[in-house]
Parts: sequence; C-alpha cells; structure tokens
Amino acid sequence: MSEIIKVGVLTVSDRCAAGEAVDESGANLQALVASGTVYGGKVSKYMCIADELSLIKETLINWCDEEKLQLIITTGGTGFGPRDVTPEAVKKVIEREAPGLSTCMITESLKVTPLAMLSRPVCGSRGKTLIVTLPGSKKGSEECLRFIAPAVPHAVDLLMGWKTRVEKTHSALQAVGGHCEHIHHPRAHPHGHGLHHYHHHHHCHALGGEAENQESKADVSRISGRPRKSPYPMISVSEALSTVLSHAEQCANKTLPMQESLGFVLAQNIIAKDPLPPFPASIKDGYAVLASDGAGLRTVGGDSTAGCSPEKTRVSSGMCIRVNTGAPVPAGADAVVQVEDTELVKEDDDGRKELEIKILKVPNQGQDIRPLGCDIATGQKVLACGTLLGPAELGLLATVGVTEVLVVNKPTIAILSTGNELQEPGEPLREGHIRDSNKTTLMSLLRQYGYPVINAGIAKDDPTALLSSLKYAFSQADVLVTTGGVSMGERDILRPVLTTDFDAHIHFAQVFMKPGKPTTFATCQVNGRKKLILGLPGNPVSAVVTSTLYILPLCRKMSGRSDHMNTEIRAKLSESIQIDPRPEYHRATLCWHPGVDIPLAHSTGNQLSSRLLSLASAQALLKLPPATPEVKELAEGTVVDAILLEM
Repeated sequence: MSEIIKVGVLTVSDRCAAGEAVDESGANLQALVASGTVYGGKVSKYMCIADELSLIKETLINWCDEEKLQLIITTGGTGFGPRDVTPEAVKKVIEREAPGLSTCMITESLKVTPLAMLSRPVCGSRGKTLIVTLPGSKKGSEECLRFIAPAVPHAVDLLMGWKTRVEKTHSALQAVGGHCEHIHHPRAHPHGHGLHHYHHHHHCHALGGEAENQESKADVSRISGRPRKSPYPMISVSEALSTVLSHAEQCANKTLPMQESLGFVLAQNIIAKDPLPPFPASIKDGYAVLASDGAGLRTVGGDSTAGCSPEKTRVSSGMCIRVNTGAPVPAGADAVVQVEDTELVKEDDDGRKELEIKILKVPNQGQDIRPLGCDIATGQKVLACGTLLGPAELGLLATVGVTEVLVVNKPTIAILSTGNELQEPGEPLREGHIRDSNKTTLMSLLRQYGYPVINAGIAKDDPTALLSSLKYAFSQADVLVTTGGVSMGERDILRPVLTTDFDAHIHFAQVFMKPGKPTTFATCQVNGRKKLILGLPGNPVSAVVTSTLYILPLCRKMSGRSDHMNTEIRAKLSESIQIDPRPEYHRATLCWHPGVDIPLAHSTGNQLSSRLLSLASAQALLKLPPATPEVKELAEGTVVDAILLEM
C-alpha cells in the first residue's frame, strides 16, 4: 500500500505559542499518529499557534491548499472560554461538514465525563483535506482521536479517490458481513493492543501491504534461549564516551536573527565594520580643554551631549566646552576635566548658562578621553568562528551592528520510553504500573541547555510496537535516546529490533560503571542518514547519570562546541563512603566554606538507581573509584573528582 496519509497537527494555545507551557497534547498526537493510531498516517506538519481566529484560518487554508495535507488534526480552542475560537475558524475553512465524526466524539466522550457536553468539535473537508478538531487536554485529545480513528483513513481514501484502498476496505468488510458505515483499518495500538474493538462489532484482519510490512522481523519468543550473560564486552566509561563522540558529526549551518541565536555556536568570524567608539568620547561629565593651558580660568564656549553631533565650535586656548559622559570630545581638545575638579566663576543673569569656570587641577594630555576605535577597531575580529553565543556575545553583535549570524544548528533528540509497566504521568495509576518519569526528566534536561526535543511516546515490550516507535523517532530526530529494554531480561528487546529491522551496529552494550552498566550505543542508516542511538537503563537515576555522561557531551559536539566535555572540579568528602566494585557516580551537594580551596561534598543519601530523590538536590556526581581487596571505603576528607550537574 504505497499511499501515505500526510497529517498536520495544529495546537491552538496562547500559552504554548508564547513558550509559557509545553505542548504535551501536540507532541502526544504526533506520537500516536506515528505509532499507527491513524492507519498509514505520517506527520508532515506541526505548528503551535495562538488562539486567534484569523491565524487559525490562515494556517488551515495554507495546509489544505498549498501543503496538500490529507488530514489536519487540531487540538485546543474547542471549549466555552472567550478565547476558544477553533470551531469558528474551521467553519470558515471547510466546504462540507462531517457531523458523524463530531457526534462520535461527543457520544463517546460523554461516557467518560459529563463535561464533554461543553465541547464543540467541528469536522469537515476542504478539497481533499479532512479537518478534525480535538480538545486541548492531552487525555481528551487522545481519547477523541481514538474514538474516530477507525473511520478517518477510509474518509481520507474517499476524499483522495484512492480506489484500490477503498475497494479493499469494502471487500474486507463484506467478507465479515460489515457495512460501509462501520469501516475501520487495523493498526498497531501504541500501548500494545488493537484498536479494532472501538465501538462496533465488525472485525477484520490485516488487509495486507502496509500493515504487514510494519511487523518487526525480530524473534524474541525463545525466552529460554536468551543469553544468560551479555555477549558484549565490558568497556570503561572513558572508552564508551570516546566511542560516542567519534560518531558525533557536526550539524549543518543555518542563519538566524541575532536575537534568536542565544546558545548557538558561531559558524563565521564576526568582523567590525566600524570603530568603537566611532569618535573620541568623554569618560566623565566635565569640560573639554587644552591640557597645555594648565589650571586657571576658562571661558565656557558651549556643550557636547551624548547622542548629539558636536558643535562646530573648536576648543582653543583659554576656553572649554562642557561635555557629558559618552559625548564626542570637540575638535581641538586633548583632555577632559571632571566637574568635581572645577568651580563656577560666572554665569548669565538668569543662572541658566555657565560663562566662566576655574580649573582647579592641572590636566594631563588624553585625560578621561576614550580615543576613536580604542575598544574595537575597524576590521577587527570581534568574535571567532566556534564561539558559543551567550548574553555578552549577543550584546557585542548588537554593538557592531550584526543582525543575522551564521550558526551551527543543534541536533534534534527524540526521547522514547519503553516498558509494559509505564503509563503517562497524568493518568490515574493502574495496578501493576508506574508513571513514566524518565521522559519528563530527560526532555527537561536537554531543554535546559536549549536542545530541541521530540517526545516519541511510550513503546510497549513488543517488537512491532517498538519498531513503529523507532521509525517515528528516526523520522523526526538525529539522535534517539531510549530508556529501558537494554538489560538481560526477556522483555529487553531494543538491541534485537535495532539489529534485525534497522541493520544497526551495536558499538557497546556494557559499561564498567554504577549506575548505568547496560548502557547501549548503536548507529544505523535510515533513508541515507546516519542515526545515533543511546539506549539507557530504565531506572531513573541511571538514565540521568548516563545522559549527563554521554548525551550532553554528544549534543555539544554536534552543535559545534569545542568545549564539549563536562566540567569537573575537585571536592572533599564530608563523610566516609563505602565504594562499589564498579566505578560509581555518587550524587552529592557541594558546599563552599570561606578560606577553603575546594568544596565539601555531602552525599544525597541512598544511592539506589531507582531513587530519583537522590538527584533532586544534587549538584555534582562524585567519581568514586572501584573497590579493591585492600580499599573498600573512602575516608572522610578524601578528595575526589566531581562532575558539575549545572553549568
């Protein structure tokens, strides 16, 4: 089945558009489409815009008429709030309504909550594009998409005139006594079970083609035949990091407005076109004079203020001109005497004008004058290629009049959680489940340093479900970070799926460290582009520690930073610590005391790799050496290396 449904996801939210909130609904809808909820769908466009009717209308028309998307899913703006105008915008765009889809969403949502009666979904088509509006919440938008998912692909097929797909769907339904009004497409549920039980009783099996091609080729069914020990050799942390960084290819360059370049690395030298200051400038509020006149009386011949052109009056012997800080020094003057070193001798009748002053101290030539170009000379390199742009650097760009800069782009990182036990944080906790904290932690860690992040969702411990999630992640990102599925359990299937379905090369899968021993690094080619995969352990602390050790340096190097390694300092233990047979990265807080050269490190307590609390206040990872038969404990006062967790 060659036709792919091009999907657009449009989030309508003032707060998300302004960067005040994370667009969880939009990210979740993208992951749901990628995982097969909309059969044959692929997200081609995503945008987050404010609740403005004209802006929503303009975007929808562009996506329908210019981008030629087959399906547009909106989330947000369908309620009763004064800013909820998505339905009104959609009504102005669509040519034909699809009330059945809207009715389905309302009917099924009412089974979940009576407040669904306040929702105002609008569905319809414009040309060959189907538009559906979903609620703004992550939970509500996902539920409504699932409610209508069985019918959406067939609706698109009909709009597009894809006869083969339409006929195949009709034939499959007729074979089981179905009716065209109750069509659906089989698809892989992102949480491991089928969607073909949604609100009707007509079941059909895979229609062939696309659905069959989505199945993973990895055979993980022979549980008893799995290795009891890792077939991969154990390597050191330094060797693992060196391997990861050896595959870090610098991202392509792009041009950005100067104001948007914070946190990027320059891909060009910045050369000053003008001198700074562009004229001899006064350092003080005072009087421009001839130094050779010495002290004594001066006639005041006018003034020079900052931001104004100097008067044509030239300073000559026996006179002076009043100047402000930063103002041009008038021609002829070779010194500035500060106001504090003068006294008023004579003024005009109304006291508004100084006529004569007395210089109390003999001035020196060049006193309190910034010469032309003394800070920056014309043609001077003010910022070098490879410079990380911070607030001071942006200020310097503004100073020399640079409004656009060529920078190294940043890698996009997809975060994928794996595990049957995981559920989204906003859901009531189900029996036998835990909430997925890894994704939130890692996405926040990367966003803290300005790296673009994709939420790739949660993949169940099923090869086909994992394959679907991996395909989506690879289509969106340069680097894939997974958590879970890399140990030796029967459900740890990441490596088999990578090697079997993507022909990935596993560079390492065991590291001599605690926590994070089963950390895996792999590379593969997807559509001619190299993808880097870091498979991290599922325990929350292990995931954060290994992200700090490997992912942050990798992202820095791909972003063009030469100083890509983590910052390390020396720290002194405040108490004795038992050490492990493996090198350990121990979470600690740091305290500096007056007169002491190095900080004191305090352990955050229980260091279990599942105990995220040990990271909540941590400022550093103490690099503890492995135990030996002779040394099993580090004494209080021992000095160790420490990786800073904040830079």
